Amino acid sequence: MMSETIGMEALDYARTAFNLARAGDTVGLRRILDLGLPPNVSNDRGDSLLMLASYHGHLEATQLLLSRGASPEIGNDAGQTPLSGAAFKGDAVMARLLLDRGASADGKDPVGRTPLMFAAMFDREEIVRLLLERGADPDWRSASGETAATLASAMGAHRALRALGVSG
Repeated sequence: MMSETIGMEALDYARTAFNLARAGDTVGLRRILDLGLPPNVSNDRGDSLLMLASYHGHLEATQLLLSRGASPEIGNDAGQTPLSGAAFKGDAVMARLLLDRGASADGKDPVGRTPLMFAAMFDREEIVRLLLERGADPDWRSASGETAATLASAMGAHRALRALGVSG
């Protein structure tokens, strides 16, 4: 009975942390990390605190988590990394922070898609340029043979094609 109560308290504690990360509550996150919550803990979908904070655009919370040792390379159960999320959302400031703190410009999901591919597909020109500057491989092919340029072309992402050096 005692261990069941402790287990429920731990679950509530973790749920609180994920809600704090999603909301960008830096003060609350700092408190819960100070109590000993590991910064790389993830929820039932594999989303880490960093994934939730960065995906929802919370720069200060993301900086806190990174400073406490959260890894920008841990993907969720779908293989998506915080950098892929920032590329999808078009958040260049977040993408730059994640890259500065060790995220791989070429981190691949389970089917071989990279942050550059997500940025290109959704016509995120600034992020395409940033990823290229940071060494992303524009010629990389996913498991199904797609490149950033073929994905951008299929989506009509003309600015991304221009940034990739392809006439669209």
